[in-house]
Amino acid sequence: RRSVLLLAALAACVATCGAFAPASMLGLRTQHKTSSISKLSMSLPKVAYNGITVQGPSGPTLPENEDLSFLEVAPYWDQSHIKVNIAKQKDPFIGKIVSVQRAVGPKAPGEICNVVIDHQGKLPYWEGQSYGIIPPGIDPKKNKPYSVRLYSIASTRYGDDKTGKTTTFCVRRAQYVDPETKKVDPSKKGVCSNYLCDSKPGDEVKIVGPSGKVLLMPEQDPTVTYIMCATGTGVAPFRGFLRRLFGEGNPANKNFKGLAWLFLGVANKDSLLYDEEFQTYLQAYPDRLRLDYALSREGPLNKNGGKMYIQDKMEEYADEIFDRLDKGGHIYFCGLKGMMPGIQDMLEKVCKAKGLSFETYLEKLKSKGQWHVEVY
Repeated sequence: RRSVLLLAALAACVATCGAFAPASMLGLRTQHKTSSISKLSMSLPKVAYNGITVQGPSGPTLPENEDLSFLEVAPYWDQSHIKVNIAKQKDPFIGKIVSVQRAVGPKAPGEICNVVIDHQGKLPYWEGQSYGIIPPGIDPKKNKPYSVRLYSIASTRYGDDKTGKTTTFCVRRAQYVDPETKKVDPSKKGVCSNYLCDSKPGDEVKIVGPSGKVLLMPEQDPTVTYIMCATGTGVAPFRGFLRRLFGEGNPANKNFKGLAWLFLGVANKDSLLYDEEFQTYLQAYPDRLRLDYALSREGPLNKNGGKMYIQDKMEEYADEIFDRLDKGGHIYFCGLKGMMPGIQDMLEKVCKAKGLSFETYLEKLKSKGQWHVEVY
Protein backbone atom coordinates (compact mmCIF):
# COMPACT_ATOMS: atom_id res chain seq x y z
CA ARG A 1 0.00 0.00 0.00
CA ARG A 2 1.02 3.54 -0.55
CA SER A 3 3.06 4.88 2.31
CA VAL A 4 2.71 8.39 3.63
CA LEU A 5 5.58 10.48 2.36
CA LEU A 6 7.22 13.32 4.20
CA LEU A 7 6.31 16.67 2.74
CA ALA A 8 9.82 17.53 1.69
CA ALA A 9 10.39 14.24 -0.07
CA LEU A 10 7.05 14.49 -1.76
CA ALA A 11 7.80 17.95 -3.05
CA ALA A 12 11.08 16.75 -4.49
CA CYS A 13 9.35 13.82 -6.13
CA VAL A 14 6.72 16.04 -7.70
CA ALA A 15 9.36 18.40 -9.00
CA THR A 16 11.32 15.67 -10.73
CA CYS A 17 8.71 13.24 -11.94
CA GLY A 18 5.30 14.90 -11.71
CA ALA A 19 5.22 15.54 -15.42
CA PHE A 20 5.49 11.85 -16.15
CA ALA A 21 3.68 9.99 -13.35
CA PRO A 22 -0.11 9.81 -12.90
CA ALA A 23 -1.54 11.34 -9.77
CA SER A 24 -2.21 7.92 -8.25
CA MET A 25 1.44 6.91 -8.53
CA LEU A 26 2.47 10.03 -6.63
CA GLY A 27 -0.23 9.62 -4.01
CA LEU A 28 -1.61 13.03 -4.90
CA ARG A 29 -5.07 14.24 -5.72
CA THR A 30 -5.16 15.53 -9.27
CA GLN A 31 -5.59 19.26 -9.50
CA HIS A 32 -8.08 20.48 -12.11
CA LYS A 33 -6.25 21.41 -15.27
CA THR A 34 -7.44 23.68 -18.02
CA SER A 35 -5.85 23.90 -21.44
CA SER A 36 -6.18 26.59 -24.04
CA ILE A 37 -7.43 25.05 -27.27
CA SER A 38 -4.76 26.94 -29.19
CA LYS A 39 -2.04 25.23 -27.18
CA LEU A 40 -3.10 21.66 -27.86
CA SER A 41 -0.45 19.73 -29.72
CA MET A 42 -2.94 17.71 -31.71
CA SER A 43 -6.00 18.30 -33.86
CA LEU A 44 -9.10 19.51 -32.06
CA PRO A 45 -11.25 16.74 -30.59
CA LYS A 46 -14.83 16.51 -31.82
CA VAL A 47 -16.05 17.23 -28.30
CA ALA A 48 -14.48 20.40 -26.91
CA TYR A 49 -11.68 19.65 -24.45
CA ASN A 50 -11.79 21.67 -21.26
CA GLY A 51 -9.55 19.85 -18.86
CA ILE A 52 -8.78 16.19 -18.35
CA THR A 53 -11.62 15.60 -15.89
CA VAL A 54 -15.37 15.87 -16.19
CA GLN A 55 -16.97 18.77 -14.37
CA GLY A 56 -20.25 19.87 -12.83
CA PRO A 57 -22.48 17.15 -11.30
CA SER A 58 -20.24 14.49 -12.88
CA GLY A 59 -17.17 15.86 -11.12
CA PRO A 60 -15.74 14.75 -7.75
CA THR A 61 -18.22 14.61 -4.87
CA LEU A 62 -18.16 13.65 -1.21
CA PRO A 63 -21.09 12.79 1.06
CA GLU A 64 -20.38 15.54 3.59
CA ASN A 65 -23.40 15.39 5.94
CA GLU A 66 -26.01 14.45 3.37
CA ASP A 67 -28.62 11.75 3.94
CA LEU A 68 -29.33 10.17 0.56
CA SER A 69 -31.85 7.37 0.96
CA PHE A 70 -34.97 8.05 -1.11
CA LEU A 71 -34.14 5.28 -3.61
CA GLU A 72 -33.18 2.65 -1.04
CA VAL A 73 -35.12 -0.52 -0.25
CA ALA A 74 -35.42 -2.15 3.18
CA PRO A 75 -32.96 -3.54 3.96
CA TYR A 76 -30.87 -1.49 1.55
CA TRP A 77 -28.91 -4.50 0.28
CA ASP A 78 -31.94 -6.68 -0.62
CA GLN A 79 -31.45 -7.44 -4.33
CA SER A 80 -34.86 -9.06 -4.71
CA HIS A 81 -36.18 -5.59 -5.48
CA ILE A 82 -34.05 -5.15 -8.60
CA LYS A 83 -36.01 -4.58 -11.80
CA VAL A 84 -34.95 -5.51 -15.32
CA ASN A 85 -36.30 -4.76 -18.79
CA ILE A 86 -38.72 -2.05 -17.72
CA ALA A 87 -38.42 -0.61 -21.23
CA LYS A 88 -38.15 -3.07 -24.11
CA GLN A 89 -36.85 -2.73 -27.66
CA LYS A 90 -40.36 -2.65 -29.13
CA ASP A 91 -41.36 0.11 -26.74
CA PRO A 92 -38.23 2.02 -25.66
CA PHE A 93 -38.26 4.88 -23.21
CA ILE A 94 -37.46 8.27 -24.74
CA GLY A 95 -34.84 9.97 -22.64
CA LYS A 96 -33.00 13.23 -23.25
CA ILE A 97 -29.32 14.10 -23.34
CA VAL A 98 -28.29 16.31 -20.42
CA SER A 99 -24.60 16.77 -21.23
CA VAL A 100 -21.66 15.37 -23.18
CA GLN A 101 -18.12 16.06 -21.96
CA ARG A 102 -14.80 14.78 -23.23
CA ALA A 103 -13.37 12.71 -20.38
CA VAL A 104 -9.75 12.18 -21.48
CA GLY A 105 -6.81 14.45 -22.20
CA PRO A 106 -5.33 15.47 -25.57
CA LYS A 107 -2.67 12.73 -25.56
CA ALA A 108 -5.14 9.90 -25.05
CA PRO A 109 -5.49 7.62 -28.07
CA GLY A 110 -9.04 8.15 -29.25
CA GLU A 111 -11.89 9.98 -27.60
CA ILE A 112 -14.00 9.02 -24.60
CA CYS A 113 -17.02 10.99 -23.47
CA ASN A 114 -18.99 11.26 -20.25
CA VAL A 115 -22.62 11.22 -21.40
CA VAL A 116 -25.44 12.09 -18.98
CA ILE A 117 -29.03 11.16 -19.91
CA ASP A 118 -32.32 12.13 -18.24
CA HIS A 119 -34.61 9.11 -17.70
CA GLN A 120 -37.09 11.04 -15.52
CA GLY A 121 -36.76 8.46 -12.77
CA LYS A 122 -38.82 5.99 -14.80
CA LEU A 123 -36.04 3.47 -15.45
CA PRO A 124 -34.64 2.78 -11.95
CA TYR A 125 -31.45 0.75 -11.84
CA TRP A 126 -28.84 -0.52 -9.39
CA GLU A 127 -25.10 -0.11 -9.54
CA GLY A 128 -23.58 -2.65 -11.92
CA GLN A 129 -26.52 -2.74 -14.32
CA SER A 130 -26.65 -1.61 -17.96
CA TYR A 131 -28.94 0.28 -20.29
CA GLY A 132 -29.44 -0.42 -23.96
CA ILE A 133 -29.45 2.39 -26.53
CA ILE A 134 -31.13 2.18 -29.93
CA PRO A 135 -29.35 4.51 -32.37
CA PRO A 136 -31.54 6.16 -35.02
CA GLY A 137 -31.50 5.03 -38.64
CA ILE A 138 -31.52 1.88 -40.70
CA ASP A 139 -28.79 -0.75 -40.64
CA PRO A 140 -27.74 -0.98 -44.31
CA LYS A 141 -26.55 -4.57 -43.86
CA LYS A 142 -29.94 -5.78 -42.64
CA ASN A 143 -32.24 -3.08 -44.06
CA LYS A 144 -33.80 -2.90 -40.59
CA PRO A 145 -33.62 -0.40 -37.73
CA TYR A 146 -30.39 -0.63 -35.74
CA SER A 147 -30.38 -3.08 -32.84
CA VAL A 148 -29.75 -2.32 -29.18
CA ARG A 149 -26.23 -1.44 -27.99
CA LEU A 150 -25.54 -2.12 -24.32
CA TYR A 151 -23.65 0.34 -22.11
CA SER A 152 -22.59 -0.23 -18.51
CA ILE A 153 -23.98 2.48 -16.27
CA ALA A 154 -21.25 4.67 -14.77
CA SER A 155 -23.36 6.39 -12.11
CA THR A 156 -25.13 5.30 -8.95
CA ARG A 157 -28.90 4.84 -8.89
CA TYR A 158 -29.15 8.50 -7.84
CA GLY A 159 -27.33 9.78 -10.93
CA ASP A 160 -24.44 12.22 -10.85
CA ASP A 161 -26.81 15.04 -9.91
CA LYS A 162 -28.27 12.92 -7.07
CA THR A 163 -31.86 13.49 -8.23
CA GLY A 164 -32.54 9.86 -9.13
CA LYS A 165 -33.53 10.96 -12.63
CA THR A 166 -30.31 10.68 -14.64
CA THR A 167 -27.79 8.08 -15.70
CA THR A 168 -24.21 8.36 -16.93
CA PHE A 169 -22.35 6.47 -19.65
CA CYS A 170 -18.63 6.36 -20.35
CA VAL A 171 -18.47 6.07 -24.16
CA ARG A 172 -15.47 5.51 -26.40
CA ARG A 173 -15.99 6.91 -29.89
CA ALA A 174 -15.42 3.91 -32.16
CA GLN A 175 -13.52 4.87 -35.30
CA TYR A 176 -11.50 2.98 -37.87
CA VAL A 177 -8.26 4.54 -39.02
CA ASP A 178 -6.93 3.26 -42.33
CA PRO A 179 -3.40 1.96 -41.64
CA GLU A 180 -2.13 3.25 -45.00
CA THR A 181 -3.73 6.68 -45.27
CA LYS A 182 -3.84 7.24 -41.49
CA LYS A 183 -7.26 8.79 -42.01
CA VAL A 184 -10.56 7.93 -40.34
CA ASP A 185 -12.87 5.89 -42.56
CA PRO A 186 -16.38 7.24 -41.80
CA SER A 187 -18.01 4.20 -43.39
CA LYS A 188 -16.64 2.00 -40.60
CA LYS A 189 -17.38 4.14 -37.57
CA GLY A 190 -19.29 2.85 -34.58
CA VAL A 191 -22.88 3.90 -35.15
CA CYS A 192 -24.08 4.20 -31.56
CA SER A 193 -20.90 5.51 -29.94
CA ASN A 194 -20.62 8.32 -32.49
CA TYR A 195 -24.32 9.07 -32.11
CA LEU A 196 -23.91 9.49 -28.35
CA CYS A 197 -20.64 11.43 -28.50
CA ASP A 198 -22.09 13.79 -31.14
CA SER A 199 -25.37 14.34 -29.30
CA LYS A 200 -26.34 17.68 -27.79
CA PRO A 201 -28.32 18.61 -24.66
CA GLY A 202 -32.01 18.12 -25.32
CA ASP A 203 -31.54 15.46 -28.00
CA GLU A 204 -33.86 12.50 -27.59
CA VAL A 205 -32.47 9.00 -27.14
CA LYS A 206 -34.20 5.62 -27.11
CA ILE A 207 -33.41 3.59 -23.98
CA VAL A 208 -34.19 -0.01 -23.06
CA GLY A 209 -33.53 -1.84 -19.83
CA PRO A 210 -32.13 -1.80 -17.27
CA SER A 211 -30.50 -5.20 -17.61
CA GLY A 212 -27.90 -7.39 -15.96
CA LYS A 213 -27.26 -8.87 -12.52
CA VAL A 214 -23.69 -10.08 -12.99
CA LEU A 215 -21.89 -7.06 -11.53
CA LEU A 216 -24.06 -6.33 -8.51
CA MET A 217 -22.54 -5.37 -5.16
CA PRO A 218 -22.92 -7.78 -2.17
CA GLU A 219 -23.79 -4.97 0.22
CA GLN A 220 -25.21 -7.30 2.87
CA ASP A 221 -21.61 -7.71 4.04
CA PRO A 222 -20.22 -4.24 4.86
CA THR A 223 -16.75 -5.71 5.45
CA VAL A 224 -16.41 -7.24 1.97
CA THR A 225 -13.43 -6.61 -0.32
CA TYR A 226 -14.27 -5.46 -3.84
CA ILE A 227 -11.43 -6.16 -6.30
CA MET A 228 -12.32 -4.35 -9.53
CA CYS A 229 -10.35 -4.95 -12.72
CA ALA A 230 -11.00 -2.79 -15.77
CA THR A 231 -9.51 -1.64 -19.03
CA GLY A 232 -10.57 1.68 -20.55
CA THR A 233 -14.30 2.34 -20.45
CA GLY A 234 -14.72 -0.92 -18.55
CA VAL A 235 -14.21 1.27 -15.48
CA ALA A 236 -17.81 2.51 -15.91
CA PRO A 237 -19.58 0.20 -13.44
CA PHE A 238 -16.75 0.54 -10.93
CA ARG A 239 -17.03 4.29 -11.05
CA GLY A 240 -20.63 3.69 -9.94
CA PHE A 241 -19.38 1.36 -7.17
CA LEU A 242 -16.88 3.90 -5.85
CA ARG A 243 -19.33 6.78 -6.05
CA ARG A 244 -21.83 4.76 -4.00
CA LEU A 245 -19.25 3.71 -1.42
CA PHE A 246 -17.45 7.04 -1.08
CA GLY A 247 -19.24 9.87 -2.90
CA GLU A 248 -22.75 9.81 -1.46
CA GLY A 249 -24.36 9.82 1.98
CA ASN A 250 -26.30 6.62 1.29
CA PRO A 251 -26.59 3.58 3.62
CA ALA A 252 -23.83 1.69 1.78
CA ASN A 253 -21.43 4.58 2.37
CA LYS A 254 -22.34 4.90 6.03
CA ASN A 255 -21.94 1.19 6.77
CA PHE A 256 -18.98 0.22 4.58
CA LYS A 257 -15.98 -1.07 6.55
CA GLY A 258 -14.33 -3.18 3.86
CA LEU A 259 -11.93 -2.40 1.02
CA ALA A 260 -12.52 -1.27 -2.55
CA TRP A 261 -9.48 -1.99 -4.73
CA LEU A 262 -9.42 -0.80 -8.33
CA PHE A 263 -7.00 -2.05 -10.98
CA LEU A 264 -7.30 0.05 -14.13
CA GLY A 265 -5.36 -0.47 -17.36
CA VAL A 266 -5.09 2.37 -19.89
CA ALA A 267 -2.54 3.68 -22.40
CA ASN A 268 -1.25 6.75 -20.56
CA LYS A 269 -2.12 9.23 -17.82
CA ASP A 270 -4.23 11.32 -20.22
CA SER A 271 -6.38 8.20 -20.67
CA LEU A 272 -7.17 7.82 -16.97
CA LEU A 273 -10.92 8.08 -16.48
CA TYR A 274 -12.41 9.80 -13.43
CA ASP A 275 -8.99 9.92 -11.76
CA GLU A 276 -9.59 13.24 -9.99
CA GLU A 277 -12.77 11.79 -8.51
CA PHE A 278 -11.02 8.60 -7.43
CA GLN A 279 -8.16 10.58 -5.89
CA THR A 280 -10.70 12.61 -3.93
CA TYR A 281 -12.10 9.39 -2.48
CA LEU A 282 -8.62 8.06 -1.74
CA GLN A 283 -7.77 11.20 0.20
CA ALA A 284 -11.00 11.00 2.21
CA TYR A 285 -10.97 7.22 2.75
CA PRO A 286 -7.31 6.10 2.66
CA ASP A 287 -8.04 2.91 4.61
CA ARG A 288 -11.00 1.88 2.46
CA LEU A 289 -9.77 2.48 -1.09
CA ARG A 290 -6.76 1.44 -3.14
CA LEU A 291 -5.95 2.47 -6.70
CA ASP A 292 -3.46 0.70 -8.96
CA TYR A 293 -3.03 1.82 -12.55
CA ALA A 294 -1.23 0.09 -15.41
CA LEU A 295 -0.10 2.60 -18.05
CA SER A 296 1.00 0.50 -21.02
CA ARG A 297 2.54 3.35 -23.03
CA GLU A 298 4.11 5.42 -20.26
CA GLY A 299 5.44 2.92 -17.77
CA PRO A 300 6.69 1.95 -15.35
CA LEU A 301 7.64 -1.34 -17.01
CA ASN A 302 6.61 -4.73 -15.69
CA LYS A 303 9.05 -6.99 -13.84
CA ASN A 304 10.25 -8.50 -17.14
CA GLY A 305 11.02 -5.12 -18.68
CA GLY A 306 7.97 -5.11 -20.94
CA LYS A 307 4.92 -2.88 -21.10
CA MET A 308 2.79 -2.76 -17.97
CA TYR A 309 -0.64 -4.26 -18.57
CA ILE A 310 -3.37 -4.84 -16.03
CA GLN A 311 -2.41 -8.48 -15.44
CA ASP A 312 1.16 -7.38 -14.68
CA LYS A 313 -0.03 -4.87 -12.10
CA MET A 314 -2.30 -7.47 -10.52
CA GLU A 315 0.53 -10.00 -10.37
CA GLU A 316 2.49 -7.60 -8.16
CA TYR A 317 -0.18 -8.13 -5.51
CA ALA A 318 -1.06 -11.75 -6.31
CA ASP A 319 -0.57 -13.09 -2.79
CA GLU A 320 -2.79 -10.42 -1.24
CA ILE A 321 -5.44 -10.81 -3.94
CA PHE A 322 -5.62 -14.57 -3.31
CA ASP A 323 -5.69 -14.01 0.44
CA ARG A 324 -8.60 -11.57 0.19
CA LEU A 325 -10.50 -13.90 -2.14
CA ASP A 326 -9.94 -16.78 0.29
CA LYS A 327 -11.54 -14.57 2.96
CA GLY A 328 -14.66 -13.95 0.88
CA GLY A 329 -13.66 -11.05 -1.33
CA HIS A 330 -15.37 -10.51 -4.69
CA ILE A 331 -13.45 -9.94 -7.92
CA TYR A 332 -14.95 -8.12 -10.91
CA PHE A 333 -13.82 -7.76 -14.53
CA CYS A 334 -15.16 -5.31 -17.08
CA GLY A 335 -13.72 -4.11 -20.39
CA LEU A 336 -12.64 -5.58 -23.69
CA LYS A 337 -12.79 -9.38 -23.72
CA GLY A 338 -9.15 -9.40 -24.81
CA MET A 339 -8.18 -8.54 -21.22
CA MET A 340 -9.30 -11.91 -19.83
CA PRO A 341 -6.77 -14.36 -21.38
CA GLY A 342 -3.79 -12.45 -19.96
CA ILE A 343 -5.41 -12.15 -16.53
CA GLN A 344 -6.43 -15.79 -16.42
CA ASP A 345 -2.97 -16.91 -17.55
CA MET A 346 -1.47 -14.87 -14.73
CA LEU A 347 -3.89 -16.30 -12.17
CA GLU A 348 -3.22 -19.82 -13.42
CA LYS A 349 0.52 -19.27 -13.06
CA VAL A 350 0.07 -18.05 -9.49
CA CYS A 351 -2.16 -21.03 -8.70
CA LYS A 352 0.50 -23.40 -9.99
CA ALA A 353 3.14 -21.72 -7.83
CA LYS A 354 0.85 -22.20 -4.83
CA GLY A 355 0.22 -25.84 -5.69
CA LEU A 356 -3.41 -25.18 -6.61
CA SER A 357 -5.51 -26.26 -9.57
CA PHE A 358 -6.66 -23.11 -11.36
CA GLU A 359 -9.77 -24.83 -12.69
CA THR A 360 -10.77 -25.99 -9.21
CA TYR A 361 -9.97 -22.62 -7.67
CA LEU A 362 -11.98 -20.75 -10.31
CA GLU A 363 -14.94 -23.08 -9.93
CA LYS A 364 -14.90 -22.48 -6.16
CA LEU A 365 -15.04 -18.69 -6.69
CA LYS A 366 -17.89 -19.04 -9.19
CA SER A 367 -19.87 -21.39 -6.96
CA LYS A 368 -19.67 -18.88 -4.11
CA GLY A 369 -20.65 -15.96 -6.36
CA GLN A 370 -17.28 -14.23 -5.94
CA TRP A 371 -16.31 -14.17 -9.64
CA HIS A 372 -18.00 -11.49 -11.78
CA VAL A 373 -17.20 -11.04 -15.48
CA GLU A 374 -18.81 -8.69 -18.00
CA VAL A 375 -16.60 -8.16 -21.05
CA TYR A 376 -17.35 -7.19 -24.62
